[in-house]
Amino acid sequence: MTRTPSDRTTVAAGTSAPVLEARNLVKTYGNVVGLDGVSLELYPGEVLAVIGDNGAGKTTLIKCLTGAEVPDEGAILLDGQRVHFRRPQDAREAGIETVYQSLAVAPSLDVASNLYLGRERRKRGFLGGVLRMLDTRGMREQAKHELQELGISTLQDVTVPVENLSGGQRQAVAVARAAAFGSKVVVLDEPTAALGVRESNQVLELIKRLRDGGVPVILISHNMPQVFDVADRIHIQRLGKRAATITPRSHSMTDAVAIMTGATTVS
Repeated sequence: MTRTPSDRTTVAAGTSAPVLEARNLVKTYGNVVGLDGVSLELYPGEVLAVIGDNGAGKTTLIKCLTGAEVPDEGAILLDGQRVHFRRPQDAREAGIETVYQSLAVAPSLDVASNLYLGRERRKRGFLGGVLRMLDTRGMREQAKHELQELGISTLQDVTVPVENLSGGQRQAVAVARAAAFGSKVVVLDEPTAALGVRESNQVLELIKRLRDGGVPVILISHNMPQVFDVADRIHIQRLGKRAATITPRSHSMTDAVAIMTGATTVS
């Protein structure tokens, strides 16, 4: 049974410890301040949206959380333990998967190969150990299982090259890859930016299924209706700082825009 926004907010708020936490992150680029003491908390089983105007520090914050940037000051904690990500691979190995706007899929490869891109399985024994042959059949069977687990019905044939898929289907492949290997956290950067209404709704439903399956999600988006539809809490960035953390239950879209632009402040 799907929880209501009120129920989900209560679950997240009642959790004693965040899965992922940033404490007073600072990141500068010469004289430009990207982050100015930003903190963030992501709790189990929630979708945390990150919104803000251009230049507010959203991208820098996410890059610090996922190893693409190293903060100058502050701390990042995963399951209560301090971590030091020096590169994206460090975050991936810790269980944080990121789907960027560019998707980073290989168009000429099929769906299964894209799900296992960079994590290819080899056959057992002599064929895999010495001849380095890939377990193509095993990867396809597991890929089909992963897609079924996520309820993705638009990708029945995992042998189809990704270049033959629609934008929404490609996004589903990227999200499924993150969900399959992101044991702790999945980060989605503008996942519906280039999609139509129907495909956007499919991606949003996939995000909800991830959340309801217990995987916490950080969603970066400019689309306010979508944010208020799927998010449990909303982290608002402004001028390199956290302006507020609100919920769709406590504030309206108008309130969120006012905080984001500085027309309203939250104590």
